[in-house]
Amino acid sequence: MSWQPYVDEHLLCDIDGQRLVAAAIFGHDGSVWAQSDTFPQVAQTTPTPYLSIFVFHARNVAVGRGRLPPPPISGTGGVTVKKTNLSIIIGIYEEPMTPGQCNMVVERLGDYLVEQGF
Repeated sequence: MSWQPYVDEHLLCDIDGQRLVAAAIFGHDGSVWAQSDTFPQVAQTTPTPYLSIFVFHARNVAVGRGRLPPPPISGTGGVTVKKTNLSIIIGIYEEPMTPGQCNMVVERLGDYLVEQGF
């Protein structure tokens, strides 16, 4: 199964004229399932810095949101992270995209994957 179309077509979609600047889908083990060309590159054996921001160990925690760290991303936006049964979905936005728009894009895909058993 190719996960790249989920990033290219569902996470990098146009929402009211705005788009995420970067997106990725990782397995719970940190393996890269798919990512945009603009997503900050991370070693496959190293947890992404975005995953370390959020705590997903509790059963009821499925979504994390936050402001962006300093460069390489400009820091004028934020990140939404959604945990599914098997994956972690990360969407990164910069203003003028709003946090709500980012949340909607990431959570919509995440909810779909949960429904599909992923």
